[in-house]
Amino acid sequence: MSSTPVRPALSLSQIIQMNVGFLGLQFSFGLQQSNMGPIYSYLGADEAALPLLSLAGPVTGLLVQPIIGAMSDRTASRWGRRTPYFFIGAVLCSLCLIAMPYSSALWMAASLLWILDAANNVTMEPYRAYVSDRLPQHQQPAGFLTQSAFTGLAQTLSYMAPTLLVWFGMNKDAVGGNHIPQITMAAFMIGAFLSSATIAWSMWRVPELPLTPEQREQILAQKRGFGATLREIWDAIMDMPKTMRQLALMKLFQWYGMICYWQYVVYAIARSLYGSSDPTTTGFRDAVLDNGQLGGFYNAVAFVAAFAMVPFTRRFGAGRVHALCLVLAGLGMLAIPSIDSKALLFIPMIGIGLGWASIMGNPYVMLARSIPAHRTGVYMGIFNMFIVIPMLIQSVTLPLYYRPLLGGDPRNVLLLAGALLLAAAVATLWVKVPAAESGPEDARAPAHS
Repeated sequence: MSSTPVRPALSLSQIIQMNVGFLGLQFSFGLQQSNMGPIYSYLGADEAALPLLSLAGPVTGLLVQPIIGAMSDRTASRWGRRTPYFFIGAVLCSLCLIAMPYSSALWMAASLLWILDAANNVTMEPYRAYVSDRLPQHQQPAGFLTQSAFTGLAQTLSYMAPTLLVWFGMNKDAVGGNHIPQITMAAFMIGAFLSSATIAWSMWRVPELPLTPEQREQILAQKRGFGATLREIWDAIMDMPKTMRQLALMKLFQWYGMICYWQYVVYAIARSLYGSSDPTTTGFRDAVLDNGQLGGFYNAVAFVAAFAMVPFTRRFGAGRVHALCLVLAGLGMLAIPSIDSKALLFIPMIGIGLGWASIMGNPYVMLARSIPAHRTGVYMGIFNMFIVIPMLIQSVTLPLYYRPLLGGDPRNVLLLAGALLLAAAVATLWVKVPAAESGPEDARAPAHS
């Protein structure tokens, strides 16, 4: 008997339901992207210090995801291989989202962000490994691009949440004693509910495949303990497939640029549209709401585009589609600083939305075809290092040249971000992805709900 379980093809409904958990996970990330910079500013942070205050994401990702990925590969619990990590991460995430908008000082918000990012990272890579475990290879593009679609939908809702709450009657200028708007507090409460509820739904509707006796025996025969986990990570790095190594350069440019964009787009809009750099002004709060609407729009584009990309990715390859989308996103970022009309800002958001849809799906399509199935968890975790290391480099280096080279102007940071995405597009074209294979584990008949 094969040690690899038969992976029956799933219906479209099942593929969608197995990825509903990404809605809650990415709603949390969206809240961070759109609100943590302003929250830090409300609590008295300096603009140049924003990258350093955002170190939680890259550091926790660097430490947590490879370890959790390797641990999930070696887990044979009665609840499943990946499921325990989903639930632990989701519950911790919910608790931190509840506490975040009540932060009374900068150190408290920064500390909660460290725990929140660690919790999100505990969930993220086992979730990606679960999709790879569960789907036959011919359905993996649909699976990962469905994750990308839910990323777009979740971040549309998270970016738009403050604006929607204002439309429903909340006062956009009402703030708590810590200067954090009440609409921000309400948005974080919504995120706390979604974080746990959506993960629970996915695990209930599309549970993990049971381990075969051979798989269970192999897992239980492996050495246990933290040292063995670290050894597995090191061995996997040494044996890293060539395609995965080639993806590293693209990811360096891509994620350095994206974190630049997320950290400084509100500040760029505040200067371009309202001539304001003071977080206590109405103009700055209006820029935060504008960014929520713009971010909601580009994530809505990403939601639609992720599904639309599936046939193009199958026909032309994930690499070519990804390169084109990165070019469109880079051109959009380059255009933003010269636009002084809110209405016109929605045009570059189309390119950014296409880029974001591809970023959250196509690199994982390329990766899934190049890694061995028994190391999916650890390689998904290591692949995240290609995200967090660029973020870590950005967090340390940008404060050094923000004022000397960029003139202390956030609009120049957006120009840098656009140029980096164009460089990432060129690097993508150098990546050689193995041809798709089929085998006994890829059962073509759809499973029934």
